Amino acid sequence: MNGAALAIRNLRAGYHGSEALRDVTFSVSRGDYLGICGPNGSGKSTLVKVILGLVTPQSGEISLLGTPRDSFKEWRRIGYLPQGLQFFNPHFPATVDEVIRLGRLSGKSFPRRFGREDTLAVERTMDWMGIGHIRGRMIGELSGGLRQRVLLARALVNEPELLVLDEPTTALDPETRESFYKLIYEMNRERGTTVLLVTHDTATIGKYATHLLYLDKKVIFCGDFDDFCNSSEMTGLFGEHGQHLVCHRH
Repeated sequence: MNGAALAIRNLRAGYHGSEALRDVTFSVSRGDYLGICGPNGSGKSTLVKVILGLVTPQSGEISLLGTPRDSFKEWRRIGYLPQGLQFFNPHFPATVDEVIRLGRLSGKSFPRRFGREDTLAVERTMDWMGIGHIRGRMIGELSGGLRQRVLLARALVNEPELLVLDEPTTALDPETRESFYKLIYEMNRERGTTVLLVTHDTATIGKYATHLLYLDKKVIFCGDFDDFCNSSEMTGLFGEHGQHLVCHRH
């Protein structure tokens, strides 16, 4: 398990006596881009919360960047963009610059001081994300696409090795959604950042991700898209036409 960016073995998790995940086992190599798909209620968001330590599993093993999750302390090595842009408070009193700075401070231990290296990291991230020109604007004034770009910059400002995104495009229009997917794709290819992206958009993720995890409380499929397209089991689940729509390889 130690060589992977993420490794999970025999994971079980649930809430109030109900089962959300059952015997989940898979691993993600460093530099991979894993799309996590499945129907509503399949356990996708629960899986993310377990990985990040927000939900305690009933059993199983989890390793993050070669370290057992229960012993993992370097959370600045992991970036996280949570679900829920549609519930964002438009009156949140912070500028673009301040929001991204919060991401930098979150990785520090007390006393949290902001130094020159931190300022340079914020500048680099804004330049790379193309949002330096709006640094002084209030985040609540921005369009959904720009706001999501700022929140992604907050997740990236510590230059994480692993980036976890939970349904990041839910509240975006189709054109902005496509732009966001391309941005994550470029970051994965150019920077080698390992990406875990939870999405309901099964028909799009194959254009960008290197691997697919299809989840329905247990692992239905985990592998690359060529394996997905050649799987008779996936043909039975999606139908031949739907299978090719997902894989984007034929």
